[in-house]
Amino acid sequence: MMVTVPGSNAPTLGPARALARRAFRDGRTRTIAFAYVFALYAYIQPVGFRHSYPTLTGRLAFAHSFADNDALRLFYGYPFNAVTVSGYSAWRVGGTLAIAAAIFGVLAAVRTMRTEEDAGRTELVLAGPIGRQAALLSAMAAIGGAIVILWIAEFAGFVAGGLPAGGSAYLALATTSVVPVFVGVGALASQLAPTRRMALELGSASVALFLALRVIADTSAGSTWLRWATPLGWAEELRPFTGPRPLVLLLPIAASALALALAGRIALGRDVGTGVLPARDSAQPRLGLLSSPSAQALRSERASVIFWGVGIGAFALILGMVSASISSAGISASIRKEIARLGTGSIATPAGYMSFVFVFFVLAVSLFACAQVGAAREEEAAERLETLLSLPVSRSRWLGGRLALATLAAVALSALAGVLAWAGAASQGVGIGLPQMLEAGANCLPVSLLFLGLAALAYATIPRASAGIAYGLVTLAFLWQLVGSLLGVPKWLVEVTPFAHVGLVPTQAFRGDAAAIMVAIGLLAATAALAAFRRRDLLGS
Repeated sequence: MMVTVPGSNAPTLGPARALARRAFRDGRTRTIAFAYVFALYAYIQPVGFRHSYPTLTGRLAFAHSFADNDALRLFYGYPFNAVTVSGYSAWRVGGTLAIAAAIFGVLAAVRTMRTEEDAGRTELVLAGPIGRQAALLSAMAAIGGAIVILWIAEFAGFVAGGLPAGGSAYLALATTSVVPVFVGVGALASQLAPTRRMALELGSASVALFLALRVIADTSAGSTWLRWATPLGWAEELRPFTGPRPLVLLLPIAASALALALAGRIALGRDVGTGVLPARDSAQPRLGLLSSPSAQALRSERASVIFWGVGIGAFALILGMVSASISSAGISASIRKEIARLGTGSIATPAGYMSFVFVFFVLAVSLFACAQVGAAREEEAAERLETLLSLPVSRSRWLGGRLALATLAAVALSALAGVLAWAGAASQGVGIGLPQMLEAGANCLPVSLLFLGLAALAYATIPRASAGIAYGLVTLAFLWQLVGSLLGVPKWLVEVTPFAHVGLVPTQAFRGDAAAIMVAIGLLAATAALAAFRRRDLLGS
């Protein structure tokens, strides 16, 4: 219960405000990174569409060709009005940034709750004049400030892109309304899970589930009602620029309040550092994979690898199945060219569509590589690595084993994506060969190994900021690949991102020379990381 002096709240208000300010400062890097993404994406879409389709005839042709395209709905949601610049922006920006908003909400909630507990800081805070309720409210206040910043960034991007201010404010509100719902999801996950890692996995699984519901609702004519079962669907049903429905905002408000109230109730009844779900030390003993540091790393990361495998595999299967809906009918050569400039590539045929979507698997495997380096940093921050290195285990052996494990897992995930994408396409009669899709899966490896090496180098030199650096590099490189060509910058500047040097198999040849260069850079970075890690001291959280 909250600690107060009888008749006055003054002793707790000051520390609570300080706690909120500290939580806001701790998350500023994440908030700034997402704000940049929101602002840039909100700006580039109306500008790019206006430039690519200056005439009503071209916009009508675009809308006619793609209004019933299940493949595009998979990524962007349902296009209620893709003829106007504002309607197109609501479709392309709203659907995509709503997913980013969901991820932000989960990350922010887990960071301010479960991470603080695992680091032992929550216990120290509660030992002072701040109760559980005040600590929870302080965390929510900090996240609320971050949500406001995201709204301002997106709103500014729309206005700079030439959209009306009133509609821009409502569209930004529709997108950011997703954040508090998933803050509630992350808060619940933080109470259920015994560790930060499990809380993130539960929260991420929830995002994937709600995204799957939205995908089914947007791509299946008889399942549109499912849009009301997911917060991502509520963002669509707010209908910015296409018949606004502001009353729908009551749904995210109610869902957020309910989830946060339930999380707060659970928090008041459990001990610090525990969760509703059982921890590993209370589960049945599993004595395997304890023969070496690398085997122990596999033991600790196998649940995460399985989670990534299930997510990537399921998405690959769905993408393969919807590729059958792609047709070049009604799509002129000029429109296809303009679509490619918008960052969607050649998707006029099933093979072209599969070539394009595998760029997203390149992104996913690259993020997985960063997550594995993040797990290594977590091992150090929790001071488990200090104990391990006091044994006859060298630093190079430990970090090298971690990188080797991440490489093997990336190979497995890439192959899984290729096999299941082929299976999904084959089930719908799409004639794409398994060797071609395995080659498309192999496209994931050069970029992911490049970022694995760079992430390892960041970890070895700037450990506390390594996660932000790694994820930031991948995110910026991918966004530049999607929108760089729309900015009209020189070609050489567009091609600074490694994603630009991926041959889009099966419609393009695998670019072995570029792949070899990326792998070589990754190996050099990993070698430098091993050398740097041997020389620096270990750092806690």
